[in-house]
Amino acid sequence: MKVAASAAVLVTPDYWKAACEHLQAKDRVMKRLIPQFGDACLQSRGDAFTTLARSIIGQQISVKAAQAVWARFAALPKRMTAANVLKLKVDDMRAAGLSARKVEYIVDLALHFDSGAVHVKSWESMDDEAIIAELVAIRGIGRWTAEMFLIFHLVRPNVLPLDDLGLIAGISTNYFSGEAVSRSDAREVAAAWAPYCSVATWYIWRSLDPLPVEY
Repeated sequence: MKVAASAAVLVTPDYWKAACEHLQAKDRVMKRLIPQFGDACLQSRGDAFTTLARSIIGQQISVKAAQAVWARFAALPKRMTAANVLKLKVDDMRAAGLSARKVEYIVDLALHFDSGAVHVKSWESMDDEAIIAELVAIRGIGRWTAEMFLIFHLVRPNVLPLDDLGLIAGISTNYFSGEAVSRSDAREVAAAWAPYCSVATWYIWRSLDPLPVEY
């Protein structure tokens, strides 16, 4: 991976160029899509705890609302760590805009990190499904959130998030002329993408919204 030298850690995958070449050689849609977006690529920023906390806070509310709530919540601890979050008062978290349920989810997330129930330092050597299993044991984190974490934080190259509505819509638009697409249809299309399903998914998202997604 290449890490930009700046205050904020910014990581871009070292496999990106090889992935693009593979996808363009194997898939006619990718051959058309990839050149449209120049040098833009997947990037990861922030640490694991912050990324997951932001994903919980952003559930079921607009991007704008999520940013506002996060800004208020992030101002509560001196530094955003699991141990510091566990010291926060529930009333202060509620006042920042978190629902009672999201307070429970954030506290459970912090407990998992603080107690070592999630093996952050081992993730690099663990396979995707093992990491997903650890993450979905945390309240408020389902498979989709875990897969987004694998793609955007751990920059794993071969994640296929079949529960993602954008991916399914993009496959429908680009491969089936807008017709409804099943999970098995999506899997069949993605067979040509392996071992770079994350990269292909990123370009499918870009075909629907040119602005890159970041978590």
